[in-house]
Amino acid sequence: MTPRLSPSETNLANHLQPTKIQWFRQQLQVWATQNLRNFPWRGTTNPYPIFIAEFLLQKTGAATAYPVYENFLNRYPSVTSLAAAPVAEVAKILQPLGLHFRAKRLRESAQLIVKNYHGEIPKTEVELLALPGIGKYTARAICANAFAMPLAILDTNVARILERFFGFSGGRVKSRCKLLWQAAETVAPTTNVGIWNLTLLDFGAIICTAKKPRCSECILCCQCDYSHSKL
Repeated sequence: MTPRLSPSETNLANHLQPTKIQWFRQQLQVWATQNLRNFPWRGTTNPYPIFIAEFLLQKTGAATAYPVYENFLNRYPSVTSLAAAPVAEVAKILQPLGLHFRAKRLRESAQLIVKNYHGEIPKTEVELLALPGIGKYTARAICANAFAMPLAILDTNVARILERFFGFSGGRVKSRCKLLWQAAETVAPTTNVGIWNLTLLDFGAIICTAKKPRCSECILCCQCDYSHSKL
């Protein structure tokens, strides 16, 4: 198996060749037309449900977050209702998801949105990053899904696909790796980036899994560095 190169040993541009990027995009865009998963927060552009979904999805699988998401929106249908809720009550609803601090940060964010943005979800990455509990991934996901901004995202699924297909290794903490963020932004198309982000998330969850990836069923295998390295 060919050893994988670390960021200190290679130039990222050598791996991200334009023709390979274009092929990668085309294949995944075709795959997405038949295979994207269906979750309620994906069927809306209303910023508040998307904001809640992205908060709940932090370090939590979509299938686990789904029932909590529905209960949460029924109980708190608006930013103002959430901002006025007792934090213990919010924590009780979110208990199945773990991360006990999530409830406090979510309510604090809602209160700041009411105070500083008249109850409207902020529309920029910078403004969202100033809220408690929101990092780069969450801010960009909200911007892309709620406001159609062309912002790429990076999580472990996306990092795994990029590293395997293009044949390089990012840092150990994927979400903080500048090289991987650069790669994610480089390979993203210029339009429909929200759908593109979802495509990578779902492809990583269904096909390019962390353990036992389904390489024999993968539409990318003929040009995938990882697939070739196993031969």
